[in-house]
Amino acid sequence: MAVPLHWRPSLPLLWAAASVGLCASVQAQGADTVQVRAELENMAGLARSASEGIVSGERLRTMPLLRPGEVLEMVPGLMVTQHAGDGKANQYFLRGFNLDHGTDFATFVAGMPVNMPSHAHGQGYTDLNFLIPELIQKVRYQKGPYDAQVGDFASAGTAHIDYLRQMDSPLAQVTLGQGGFRRMLLAGSPTAAPGQGQLLYGLEAFRNDGPWQTPEDLRKLNGVLRYSDGSALNGFSLTAMAYKGQWTSTDQVPQRAIDQGVIGRYGSLDSTTGGQTQRYSLSGEWSWLQGDTRTRANAWWLKSSLDLWSNFQYCLSDPSTHCPTGDQFMQREQRQAMGLALSQSVPAQWGDKAVDNSYGLQLRQDNIAPIGLYATRERELLRTVRQDQVVQRSAAIWFQNDVRWWPWLRSIAGLRADAYQFDVASTLPQHSGRSNAHMSSPKLGLVLGPWHKAEVYLNHGQGFHSNDARGTIQPVDPVSPLVRTRASEIGVRWTVQPGWTSTVSLWQLKSDSELLFVGDAGTTEPSRPSRRTGLEWGHFVRVGQHVALDADLSWSRARFTDADAAGPFIPGAVTTTANLGITLDAWGPWSGSFRVRYFGPRPLIEDASVRSASSLIGNLRVGYRWDARNRLSLDVFNLFNTRSQDIEYFYESRLKGEAVPVWDRHVHPAEPRQLRLSWRHRFD
Repeated sequence: MAVPLHWRPSLPLLWAAASVGLCASVQAQGADTVQVRAELENMAGLARSASEGIVSGERLRTMPLLRPGEVLEMVPGLMVTQHAGDGKANQYFLRGFNLDHGTDFATFVAGMPVNMPSHAHGQGYTDLNFLIPELIQKVRYQKGPYDAQVGDFASAGTAHIDYLRQMDSPLAQVTLGQGGFRRMLLAGSPTAAPGQGQLLYGLEAFRNDGPWQTPEDLRKLNGVLRYSDGSALNGFSLTAMAYKGQWTSTDQVPQRAIDQGVIGRYGSLDSTTGGQTQRYSLSGEWSWLQGDTRTRANAWWLKSSLDLWSNFQYCLSDPSTHCPTGDQFMQREQRQAMGLALSQSVPAQWGDKAVDNSYGLQLRQDNIAPIGLYATRERELLRTVRQDQVVQRSAAIWFQNDVRWWPWLRSIAGLRADAYQFDVASTLPQHSGRSNAHMSSPKLGLVLGPWHKAEVYLNHGQGFHSNDARGTIQPVDPVSPLVRTRASEIGVRWTVQPGWTSTVSLWQLKSDSELLFVGDAGTTEPSRPSRRTGLEWGHFVRVGQHVALDADLSWSRARFTDADAAGPFIPGAVTTTANLGITLDAWGPWSGSFRVRYFGPRPLIEDASVRSASSLIGNLRVGYRWDARNRLSLDVFNLFNTRSQDIEYFYESRLKGEAVPVWDRHVHPAEPRQLRLSWRHRFD
């Protein structure tokens, strides 16, 4: 078929078009149907790789979510768990990575980057507890470093979480559950006069003790206020967010303490661990459409703080058998960060070839003062191990060229250049100084088809992740500021029939240096080079107007590539995952969603002689709408009451009364069956 001259391969423009469609769907009552979601999430003819896509807010609102961060589990192959209190950032797993708290997976909310570089607890720390799932418009995800627009932390993938611009009607929601769970939400869009834009607000109050013998006492207040005018193609939005949380932690515990009856399965060895955090932000997004040229601007400001008390090894460094001091420590940081992004997409013609050239500039600065590590006992300060002030700056320029060469072939070629500067002022003079680094990252993709409703994708790209600024300054064995990654992928997207899409991708990712969890410090550190390969297979099937089935299966192989006697296996690298779901929408007054998640075994040490167990957990939501304004829903988490672990590590620790340290599994159990009942009322 002939290609129209106005054809635009620019993905930013396509994302905006998808945004318009999603936003429009929210305005109509009853738009949360399976058919609408299937149309909104269809990426045939738009995607640049088989492993990118959209998850609509409509689908997210049908799902049972134990934690806000679990919205990312709809990114195929991504698993979300927790190894401590729920007020802390989650653990993430994708493509054979134990991403810890976010390294190598870049996350954005309302245009703002969430990953925090040079964080007190872990590089790329990604705390999504401020999310309000009911306000999400869509999640756009990409895997691999194939897009020139994304840089740091994006080697395994990227997710952009966009909030609504307007709701169809205000709502109030109250949720009660076991373990003292209480949640109240008020959200809506006040009616505005024509031509005066749209206002969106959300206010959440939350408390939960959980099943733990030491109550978690998680309390948070959360607010969103957004003003927007125009559309995602030609308009703007301003978003203010505020979040405050505090909790008592339920850290991982040694298995022997449970086996010996020292504590119960849901017990704790230190009831004073936990944390408190605050996050305040303001962001603005602007889009101008002049003819076929699209210009975008994004600016943001963030102020955040975290005090985190942890105790992973109990009495390891305390020589006394009675352990009067213990190994508790606190990590503290206070941060202000700001950023700016400018981009433009310009159409062109090369003869009869439709072309789109996109380019942009990105700037970011993080001021962290203080960022510190302190020895504590029952949250009382004993001594300062290290306290620093860090200023980290980054700048990037990027260019991307999209060409439709023939009806069956288009190419995407890009180049990104990043420059970083790290300034560290430490209480340890030898750890103060400045370092600089820069890196360029080429990208190339080909899309072939469609042939018989199928498209074939070939992608290759280079990316990177940054290391903690403090590690780049240390006088002995400083780490590389930027670590190179290289990835390749071949995939197919096939529209089997209307409403049924299947994708498969075969990928490989190499990294010059791993980041591994270190039990004695509760942080991550650089390690050995690695290679990962894997296969992903996903399906979305619409069955009639009311039923949808989805299935995502992934397999990966992760190995260190150097010769080391410790072994080639990467601790925490999951091999097999599966996420299966069935959704029932608007079947009379009834709706429902049932999901099963399989989290496969992982090696816990380099020779794989110790491995974690696998887990299989099912979650259920059943909803009943008794009139146009009121709905009840019941969520049942861990429906089969499976005794499994959220996380497992293997390292050395010492309990009170033990003469010598012991290597052991350290586990954080998955919560037992939990019930939560919600009532939602719409005001008009």
